[in-house]
Amino acid sequence: MKTEQKVPELLAPAGNREKLTAAIHYGANAVYLGGPSWSLRAQAGNFDRPGLREAVNYAHQKGVKVYVTVNIFAHNRDLNGLEDYLLFLREAGADAVIVADPGILLLCRETVPDMPLHLSTQANVTNKASVLFWAEQGVARINLARELGLEEIRTIRHAKPDIALEVFVHGALCISYSGRCLLSSYMTGRSANQGDCAHPCRYSYRLVEEKRPGQYFPVEEDERGTYIFNSRDLCLLFRLPELAAAGVNSVKIEGRMKSAGYVGAAVRIYRAALDYIKEQREKGLPWDQIILPPLFQEEINKVGTRGQTENFFVTAPSSEAMLYDKMRENQVSAPVGIVRSNSPLLVETRNVLEIGDRIEHLGRRLEPTVCTVLAMTAADGTEVSRANPGCMVALILEPEPDNLQINDLFRKTFVQQPRQPTT
Repeated sequence: MKTEQKVPELLAPAGNREKLTAAIHYGANAVYLGGPSWSLRAQAGNFDRPGLREAVNYAHQKGVKVYVTVNIFAHNRDLNGLEDYLLFLREAGADAVIVADPGILLLCRETVPDMPLHLSTQANVTNKASVLFWAEQGVARINLARELGLEEIRTIRHAKPDIALEVFVHGALCISYSGRCLLSSYMTGRSANQGDCAHPCRYSYRLVEEKRPGQYFPVEEDERGTYIFNSRDLCLLFRLPELAAAGVNSVKIEGRMKSAGYVGAAVRIYRAALDYIKEQREKGLPWDQIILPPLFQEEINKVGTRGQTENFFVTAPSSEAMLYDKMRENQVSAPVGIVRSNSPLLVETRNVLEIGDRIEHLGRRLEPTVCTVLAMTAADGTEVSRANPGCMVALILEPEPDNLQINDLFRKTFVQQPRQPTT
């Protein structure tokens, strides 16, 4: 008897404690995070052992699972201390270990055989035979390569119905095949495959001829240079019904290096989308008839700075999936503050905030509440007309949003080019 496919788990990035809190606050079912070693985000805040133990405890109290990344491609030196770390992860209560290297996978099976193993996208699983191979190695879940389309995902699910499938649905894309990139190593000495990518795909490039040093020629007619590797960000928000119907168990947001504001805003939208899909299914609507309302597009357009692409979901991406003429799109809005107390309303600012600003409260309901800042008071009790990033201020808003909660975000829409957010 065929079982009814459920709405997928929402898996969110947790690069540090604040991002973990934001992801859980806005409705992630699970988070992925890493320690200072063996994780493919060396420049993220990451978690030392006490911090990781506390993060697992906090997440479990909220009913959220924690998957720990041990997904570098290891050299011999990287194996030193790994077995002890794996034993610590099991003792700390981590729900799964994310791996890519076959040697690390073998050590996991030998050292912590009772811990579930999730295969990282770094392993480049692009076909059903690979899925069957990794399943034989004891892998419980596979994060499929970003280069797969919907039909390929369906074929894989049909070939192996009993393995969990995970798919990236949102966030930065690597110009190299599922992240196996050597540009950073060649240009900066920082290895992407050791978790220390310098993101040279986002650099501006020009042409130089060896006999004319110092003379730089644009590859395209653009005074800023050319961004020949710079992809738009992945966004499969409107493909969630198809992914669920195809048997995907978990949808994953990229962003351990992004800000807490970004993580919270992205998780909030995807949580609302999955909840909407679940409601429509409970009403008896078929998967292929579920269409997200236009408000979802309005909201997702306010998250990130590189625009959106569906990558390989239907067909190979065209030039429209790239940002050839600039590093990023103009940012139309950004998080301006995080609620630290709701009685009185205390906000930690993350962008410039001024009296008279119209800001949006991002609650669990998708439609934000638009408010006007009537007054601000600094921590020492003095009234202020402007708060710079990093300040703690008491706010009086009109109207005051309903159901204000600690860790809620406020967002500010920019009329002109904004200063760079600090979150």
